[in-house]
Amino acid sequence: MSVIEIHGLKKSFGKLEVLRDVNFSVEAGERIVIIGGSGCGKSVFLRCIELLEIPDAGKIFIDGQEITAPNCNLDKIRQSMGMVYQKFNLFQHMNVLENLCIAPITLLKMPREVAEKNAMELLAQVGLVSKAKEYPAVLSGGQQQRIAICRSLMMNPKVILFDEPTSALDPTMVGEVLAVIRMLAKKNLTMIIVTHEMNFAREVATKILFFADGGIYEQGTPEEIFENPKREKTIAFIQRQKYFHYEIYDKNFDLPEMQNKILLFAEKYGLKPKYTYRLQLCCEEIVYEMLNGAYNDGDKISIVIDIIYSEKDGKSEFKISCTGKNYNPFENITEENIEDELGVMILKNLTQEISHEYAGGVNKISFKL
Repeated sequence: MSVIEIHGLKKSFGKLEVLRDVNFSVEAGERIVIIGGSGCGKSVFLRCIELLEIPDAGKIFIDGQEITAPNCNLDKIRQSMGMVYQKFNLFQHMNVLENLCIAPITLLKMPREVAEKNAMELLAQVGLVSKAKEYPAVLSGGQQQRIAICRSLMMNPKVILFDEPTSALDPTMVGEVLAVIRMLAKKNLTMIIVTHEMNFAREVATKILFFADGGIYEQGTPEEIFENPKREKTIAFIQRQKYFHYEIYDKNFDLPEMQNKILLFAEKYGLKPKYTYRLQLCCEEIVYEMLNGAYNDGDKISIVIDIIYSEKDGKSEFKISCTGKNYNPFENITEENIEDELGVMILKNLTQEISHEYAGGVNKISFKL
């Protein structure tokens, strides 16, 4: 039996549809890591599992019990789940030991001495025994999050949900929290983790879910998602692709405007000046080559330029769509005409993986910089 089963989960906020017919199951010992862009529904999905957000439709089963059923014992079912939030949510008026012991003593009727013994053992595992009598206000963010993880473990949950557990931390504290989660992973605890830490996701997950378009857009092993993603939005996210688009419909187009837009694009994503200049140079040369080679006087002009810049490898792919006659500017360069083809030689020297095809009256050229 699956630890978690989700069937037809839907959730909207007003007219905004966040989750659309999501189906998924989690087996014991799996470590599911959820990644995706901001606002794609990752945290809403996690909160629906614990019914912190009420789904509009669908059924959720925790260890065989339907948590979405009208008459379910919600508090009882929640005891089998741990939840670690972005903002820790520790009780500020209680010291660390009290924060850890209150739930098992109150809900599980665990004897105080047993609860305190278990709490001290967990604190030892995360290196915080000395903080047992301290209050949350005097602890660092990383220490508070480690305490929050221990608090979830005190209930001996069947599954732990982590909602971006490092997003509220100073970068210097992220590592200490991720180290604790890695330790839990080695114990084969069942976990669902929403995170933006890609290296951590690759290391700790048994399965990756990429969220987009209202649900699970693509899923697979870390190797499948990070090394060989299949779908367009997954590829763009993993490779951190950025897009530049420009259209030209007149031979007397505004070259300074195009170059300025490329500059703004480059500045936005932190590209170096030398690389920015090469982007501008490639665009200028390919546009003029196509204007001069693919069109006769009076022809209707249509040139579309798309640049896809990958932050992952620092390279750009150019895709040029150009109407007119069949024209490949990279063909038929000889020693006799090389002086007349200076623009093409510049492109050849800067670029690689050049391709050209002509179909339906459109030239399609691609190359990488």
